[in-house]
Amino acid sequence: MTTDAKILSALRANPDGVSGAELADRLGISRAAVWSHIEELRKVGYDIEAGPHSGYRIVGEPDALLADDLLARLHARWGERPREPRSEPPERLAGTPAPPRIIGRDIRVFEQTTSTNDVIEKLARDGVREGVVVFAESQTKGRGRLGRKWISPERKGLWFSVLLRPDLRPQETTQLTVAAATALRRAIQSETGLKPEIKWPNDILIGGKKVAGILTELSAELDKVRHVILGIGVDVNLSASELPVELKKTATSLKIESGETISRAELAVAVLRELDGDYSRVCARKFGALADEWERNCTTIGKNVTVQIGNRKIRGHAESLDDAGALLVRTEHGRLEPITGGDVTLEK
Repeated sequence: MTTDAKILSALRANPDGVSGAELADRLGISRAAVWSHIEELRKVGYDIEAGPHSGYRIVGEPDALLADDLLARLHARWGERPREPRSEPPERLAGTPAPPRIIGRDIRVFEQTTSTNDVIEKLARDGVREGVVVFAESQTKGRGRLGRKWISPERKGLWFSVLLRPDLRPQETTQLTVAAATALRRAIQSETGLKPEIKWPNDILIGGKKVAGILTELSAELDKVRHVILGIGVDVNLSASELPVELKKTATSLKIESGETISRAELAVAVLRELDGDYSRVCARKFGALADEWERNCTTIGKNVTVQIGNRKIRGHAESLDDAGALLVRTEHGRLEPITGGDVTLEK
């Protein structure tokens, strides 16, 4: 962690205040250096009080995503054991050492970019190790599956991508989309109390309306994955009037559904933490538990569906996931067909 991240972590761990002398001792720097870092944090929007008896304490924070802040929040949760997949989020467990982090050990934030997936693609080509996360406060060319545009207004949502280098066969990388969906659903529920559902393969719904989406992009050889880019977009604090007219019937936001403004930073950290745990399970060949959780929370399973794959259309009954994460559809002709892509529509 950077010094700023360590200071923020210490201030959050001591809401009643921590002295400059104690911070200096913990960080191995002078009290003057501590004051200098506090001033820099104030410049980016943190309201930090300084009292002769209480020391420094945070009384207000900016509505912004800052790399140091996200790292500090994430490190503050390192004492919590990653949750085992289950239908309801369990109570948080404190005091248990967490395994080494992968997702979120390197966080970068841009005010604006074309697409966070584009930034991660360049980092991947440059040889950056897996786990780096790129957030953007806004995107000018955000994209979803099948070439669709993703609206990414400034400071209204979470628009981010993760670089992964899993030891998986290319056909197994569908597991990562499934893992991302379960992690995202779990984090949203734990932070908001809402009851999100999953629509295969990459949508998170609340009340039948889309609130988040996942875009997985793969670079691979015939039998080896070079890297995977996991792109995620969450409509967090958009109001109903801010949704594009053409999306009002099909899209929503966490603010609309909960009636409250959501802390984007806290939600971001919750998502990264859940993603890290679920990615570790995929890499440890424990996909079965995730698949079970996914099926319990998926609106697609048990429904009659139409799948459009290019010019091909498949109709049938969505039964389950296979071991690689493909959707198993029993076709009109009785054949069980694995589906790894395409556009799925629920039949009424």
